[in-house]
Amino acid sequence: MTTIRAFKAEDLFKFNHINLDPLTETYNIPFYMQYLSTWPSLCACYEDPNGRLMGYILGKAEGVGKLWHGHVTAVTVSPEYRRLGIAKNLMNYLEEISINQYNAYFVDLFVRSSNKLAQYMYTYLGYTIYRQVTQYYSGEEDAYDMRKALLRDIKKESVIPLTRPVSVDELEW
Repeated sequence: MTTIRAFKAEDLFKFNHINLDPLTETYNIPFYMQYLSTWPSLCACYEDPNGRLMGYILGKAEGVGKLWHGHVTAVTVSPEYRRLGIAKNLMNYLEEISINQYNAYFVDLFVRSSNKLAQYMYTYLGYTIYRQVTQYYSGEEDAYDMRKALLRDIKKESVIPLTRPVSVDELEW
């Protein structure tokens, strides 16, 4: 039986097979440790019956006022476990924590403009493109900031799309 559970520091030694995907951003150890120590409830993973990681999500809570939100920093699933609903379940997990623990207005994420498959998945999960961020990925590739309004945003103000692209320097956080 597969299990969703908290992502732990020791999992950093077990997730290389997941991070080999060229579309998965790999960060340095202190980056992961900051997330695990600051927002532990927004970091989770799926594990197979043998203890092998199947996928994980890293998130954080940030913003002020009506911009207070949950942010998906990374969600990725190992290729052999894709199309089983794991990413959907991880996203639902982060959304529920964003609602119940952080009382967020929305959840957002950044996705490569070339990653049409991920964009399709996020759209299926209820996310919309809020804005385009030019040269977000290593100064070379644009990103879409995709958002999903949560229960607190009754009027769905957080997902009204901007009419022009923005630069990395214009991002709030």
